[in-house]
Amino acid sequence: MKVSEFMMSRNGVKIMSKSSLSMMVQVKTKAQEAEDVVRFELVDPHGRELPAFTAGAHLDVQTDAEHMRQYSLSNAPSESHRYQIAVLRESDSRGGSVAMHDKVQEGDLIQISAPRNHFALDDSAEHTLLLAAGIGITPLLAMAEQLHAQGRSFELHYTAKTRSKMAFLNDISASPFADKVHFYFTQEEGGARPDIAELAASPEAGTHLYVCGPKGFIDSVMDTFKQSGWSSKQLHTEYFEGAEIDTSADGSFEVKLASSGDVYIIPADKTVAEVLIDNDVDLLTSCEQGICGTCVTRILEGTPEHRDLYLDEDEHAANDVFTPCCSRSKSKLLVLDL
Repeated sequence: MKVSEFMMSRNGVKIMSKSSLSMMVQVKTKAQEAEDVVRFELVDPHGRELPAFTAGAHLDVQTDAEHMRQYSLSNAPSESHRYQIAVLRESDSRGGSVAMHDKVQEGDLIQISAPRNHFALDDSAEHTLLLAAGIGITPLLAMAEQLHAQGRSFELHYTAKTRSKMAFLNDISASPFADKVHFYFTQEEGGARPDIAELAASPEAGTHLYVCGPKGFIDSVMDTFKQSGWSSKQLHTEYFEGAEIDTSADGSFEVKLASSGDVYIIPADKTVAEVLIDNDVDLLTSCEQGICGTCVTRILEGTPEHRDLYLDEDEHAANDVFTPCCSRSKSKLLVLDL
């Protein structure tokens, strides 16, 4: 058993003012799952059971001394002896996926958070429609496992460029729910794409949609379903990347902490979270892209400029919470419930 050198070097590196990392796990296995995708099996180093999770949950993972990333759990929630994650090597990686591919090895100890779920299944659904593209299969595979175990009605539509790029293809094909799965290979001869318009054509009140994958895929699916008359309460998604924002017109504003009355200037080139953490304000952050919901903070006064992909349309319209890791302010002052 060994602790990775990059994990040991974390001492002295200030990543956040309050860490979500609460567990140490061991990499039991590391295997090539698909082209550019590596699968990790994480276990308790002393053989104990791991904290329970539900389908759709993710972990914060300390990938190296400077990066923490979120990875969805893909194994069956009934399994208490392991966590399984799959990591896509991103071509434009900020360091997290490269570290997982190149530095983390079998036997290493890594720090993670307890499982958190912002993408949970709705137990009231009469039928569940799962749409996955690429690495977006990870939370939806756990959902398929859970739905099958519960004997509930569902179908899974899974698309990838080629078979070689489709993670968990063999596992899913051999699973007891394989007859509920539709595979699509968009860049193979005779390949096809899922007909999203057809899937959305007949809104059913008891059906819930869960979609995950690249942002363009998610946006296209969500727009199609909304335009077809599906209620926002039936549509669920989780992003792996933040929105692209033009920051050229960003200016400065102030935030005030309700508890202390302290006021901080947020310059154009820094986020609210960065300024608060630099000033030792107790704020928990994780993705720093507005996709995980970890840092959601209540607003007591002022109007935020929402830049996240975590809060839904109604929550944006209410303007009573925001994500300080990426969102800014339309007003000169935001008073935060901190």
